[in-house]
Amino acid sequence: MSRTTGSGAPGPSAAGVPHVLDNPALASLTGPHAHFAERRGRVLRYPVDVSPWLALPADPDARDWADLAALAGPGAEVPLPGFRGEVPADWEITFRVEGVQLVDDGLAAAPDAEAVPLGPADVPEMLDLVTRTRPGPFLPRTVELGTYLGIRRDGALIAMAGERLHPPGWTEISAVCTDPAFRGKGLAGRLILAVAHGIRERGETPFLHTSAENASAIRLYESLGFRLRRRTAFLAARAPERLADGLAAVPVA
Repeated sequence: MSRTTGSGAPGPSAAGVPHVLDNPALASLTGPHAHFAERRGRVLRYPVDVSPWLALPADPDARDWADLAALAGPGAEVPLPGFRGEVPADWEITFRVEGVQLVDDGLAAAPDAEAVPLGPADVPEMLDLVTRTRPGPFLPRTVELGTYLGIRRDGALIAMAGERLHPPGWTEISAVCTDPAFRGKGLAGRLILAVAHGIRERGETPFLHTSAENASAIRLYESLGFRLRRRTAFLAARAPERLADGLAAVPVA
């Protein structure tokens, strides 16, 4: 079993015993987010307009990589967040950055009177805010993954945060961003705590990911009550133009 702190948040998994957060996309797509899952063999992914996260098994073999190539399409760039294994020689790594995973270790979660729910009608504004602030992937249907909250000024959306991955018993907080003109006012922290309050109300535990180099974000998260659980990686790789068996890769709906 995983080690726990006094607040109940998990420590690193015991040797040889995987934790649900070790492969959160797989736990999500085989759990609460199973209705989003697109599958080929043992490989699962979200629809490409929902989230770039996909799930490989813990021990992918040649067949799994071939299925991933077929699912993605010939020559497609495939995000592999959290993957720490060996990428096949015929796959080209195109992006890699070290990341961290943090978990709730005593958040003062609370609702915020100024935070308003965001939904499909708000997506154009949400996409505009994400384009200007670059908090990480947010796509036209990402809002369907969970609750999103925003703060407005004079009707304009200036800050938001919401839910992404959903392993059993856990919910990831993501898309935390603030218009540059309104930074330094504590809006991001307020929205994180408001989203966390909703997660806690469901009896679940908040967690999140960020770049290991994003020191300001990590300081904010730790000041709110998150703590480092594990180091991870965000990478992407380009699929081969043809499968190992000589057949062209064909995307699967």
